[in-house]
Amino acid sequence: MSRASEQRTAPVPTPTASTPSAPTPPEHTPHVTGELVATRRVGAYHHLTFVAPGVAELARPGQFVAMAVGGDTSANLLRRCFSIHKVSSIDTVSPGGAVGGTIEVVVAPRGPGTRWLTDLKAHDEVSIVGPLGRGFPLPPDPVPCVLVGGGYGSAPLFWLAAALRERGCHVEMVLGAATVDQLFGVVEARHAADAVTVTTDDGSMGITGWVSDVLPDVIRRSGAKTVYACGPMAMLRSVTDLATAQGAVAQVAVEESMACGIGVCMTCVMPVKGDDGLTRMARSCVEGPVFRGDRIRWEAFENGRCRVPEDAYGAASMSGH
Repeated sequence: MSRASEQRTAPVPTPTASTPSAPTPPEHTPHVTGELVATRRVGAYHHLTFVAPGVAELARPGQFVAMAVGGDTSANLLRRCFSIHKVSSIDTVSPGGAVGGTIEVVVAPRGPGTRWLTDLKAHDEVSIVGPLGRGFPLPPDPVPCVLVGGGYGSAPLFWLAAALRERGCHVEMVLGAATVDQLFGVVEARHAADAVTVTTDDGSMGITGWVSDVLPDVIRRSGAKTVYACGPMAMLRSVTDLATAQGAVAQVAVEESMACGIGVCMTCVMPVKGDDGLTRMARSCVEGPVFRGDRIRWEAFENGRCRVPEDAYGAASMSGH
């Protein structure tokens, strides 16, 4: 889940009982110097492992980290945010002397910032802030669950699958991408889940088509009551609609653009309905990135951008701007 910055202006959400609540953070969110200890190419992506003291011990499935890119003298001022793929809280001593748990992220080298990260060599250092955001809520009782990943959006789902199976949940995974090289974790999924369905747009692996083509049958067959998903926003909207039609709840990790990762810059706001039915502009990096899919105002997203609905809290005050 790499989120490049995109400037957007919106009203600051006013906290109420129905506003999605922010996670209870530690007294200080760790800001550490991480050391790259392993890197490997996986299809179209790069799998990076960092020793990041204090981060792994606090992280939960669905949370993310924000990494500085470009080095100390770079013009790339904004951090890049990535879902945490896996963690190990067992202390590792790196060759550079760093001691702590490890975090793993999956990066697609698309722009100068992500290419800088994927060009790093073992023992290179990166400034890391995390864990950030709200993770996936786990069911209190063992229930069947379906996990849906689009492209490398599947990265955080494997850790989630392990947590669900530890609770006795039956877990099925649906992984989709345009082509086989854009899939992530198919082999790993066969170990992480009780059943796996793979789709590709071009038929280069699995079933030809989209995850939305197979998801209804997977939900019915498994009897899933919760569907977790991470991937492109259009896919998340389809997953939400299909899960709702089957009587399941969708919990989705959104792919909104993030610049600061800590709720200050407001570039990642999106319209979300509260318990009272009122729409407020929620920060994806703080109130999210995981939301109930049926609370998101999907119709506000057009051509890759998000507008402020006219009935959203505070929207009327913007009419003169």
